[in-house]
Amino acid sequence: MTEVSFYHLERQSLDQVLPKLLERVVDSGLRAVVLTGSDERVERLNALLWTYDDSSFLPHGAKADGNLADQPIYLTTEEENPNGATVLTVIDGVRPTYIGEFDRCLEVFNGHDDGEVSAARERWKQYKDLGYAVTYWQQSPQGKWEKKA
Repeated sequence: MTEVSFYHLERQSLDQVLPKLLERVVDSGLRAVVLTGSDERVERLNALLWTYDDSSFLPHGAKADGNLADQPIYLTTEEENPNGATVLTVIDGVRPTYIGEFDRCLEVFNGHDDGEVSAARERWKQYKDLGYAVTYWQQSPQGKWEKKA
């Protein structure tokens, strides 16, 4: 059964948090699909993951980069899994229908946007009703992730 973890962004932006979450996935020897709401977001993340940290980078790619099966992190706007990922990361309030194909789903949402918070609550309820194991993570004042539910 897929475990769904909601990450409520309040203290840091998506651009600060997403690379760190994806680092954990890759460091664990896993692969991820990042499902976004727009091609522009895919392009921006494609650049960000190369430059977010001067001392490292995250191996990744999108459809235009080719070699999809070889990408540890695959960025897309479509419900697909060409790299055999076990982790789905969802941003931009996208509502995927294929999360059951993954071991884990990371739902990352902006806590300063009432629309995103409301949509995340709806997805939380939907996932619970479908029987998924659902957890909620919030950042402490020190920036550490704390499991709340």
